[in-house]
Order: sequence, then structure tokens, then C-alpha cells
Amino acid sequence: MVRRPLVDLNAAVTWRKSSHSNQDGGACVEIARLPAVVPVRDSKTPDGPVLIFPAAGWSTFVTAVKSAVLTA
Repeated sequence: MVRRPLVDLNAAVTWRKSSHSNQDGGACVEIARLPAVVPVRDSKTPDGPVLIFPAAGWSTFVTAVKSAVLTA
């Protein structure tokens, strides 16, 4: 069974490339903001899978990564 999203996220949201992605085509992560969730995808495969995180969980993740980077 193939599960398809109810909404085509590629058409429904504005994607923003991470400021930490490089311009040479590698490590390219894009996110979009919705009220309750944060979709995340690999910009090299925009029609590929999308991970969807609860907004609060994404915020916690980003805060933890920033804290780890600052203390490393």
C-alpha cells in the first residue's frame, strides 16, 4: 500500500534552504513553516520524501543543535 499525502507539500508551502547548506550541491536541507508542523526535505530531491516534525519538537531540536555547536 502506498500512502500519499493529502496535500502536495511541494506546491502548498514555500521552502527555505538552511543557512548551513553549501552552494556546491551538498548537504542541502530545506524547511517550510506551517502552524503546527515543520516539513523538512533534501533540496537535491525536491519530489522525494518529506519528513514532518511537530513544530515544538523541531524548535527543541534546533535549540539543542545550536547549543551543541556553540559549546563544541
